[in-house]
Amino acid sequence: MRKPVKLCRMWPDNKFSPLHSNQYAVFLYFMANSTWKELKDIEVASKLYYLNKALNGLEIFYEIDLPEIFCIPHSPGIVLSRAHYANYLVLYQNSTVGRVHPEELPHFAEGVVLYPNSAVIGKCKIGAKTIVAQGQSVIDADTPGNCVVFNNSGKLIFKEPKFDMMNYFFRMDQA
Repeated sequence: MRKPVKLCRMWPDNKFSPLHSNQYAVFLYFMANSTWKELKDIEVASKLYYLNKALNGLEIFYEIDLPEIFCIPHSPGIVLSRAHYANYLVLYQNSTVGRVHPEELPHFAEGVVLYPNSAVIGKCKIGAKTIVAQGQSVIDADTPGNCVVFNNSGKLIFKEPKFDMMNYFFRMDQA
């Protein structure tokens, strides 16, 4: 829990508070995931998962492998399935990661931002420093990286970001 709290700019440096609901959501995910991985205690892992779902509206099952460093600015409605996640992931409310077929997992490079109501579904390769704009979906498609993704009548449009989002969300100088 130390790295996510230390590196996420929106949270006070190295200060964890269970009263900060988004920090607590990340903490409960790590607790559930660690309980399942290290203790093999499915009952406790399930209870932690359900507590997180009830308190924060966060649908991240304890078997999901999230990276060590990620940030959740607003947790309600986030739904994540199995995928290959990478560090410096930013997830906003109602963002979704899903699969069309069980064997086709989305792949994320470092530094991906999913803004509110966005989705990455199916066999996708999301390039480093990709920003999926609010309300946009990437379905069975790839992104080149270092871009902002928009959808126009089913066709993905990639624009250059106006500034480095990683420094906006994370204390990169402490990484």
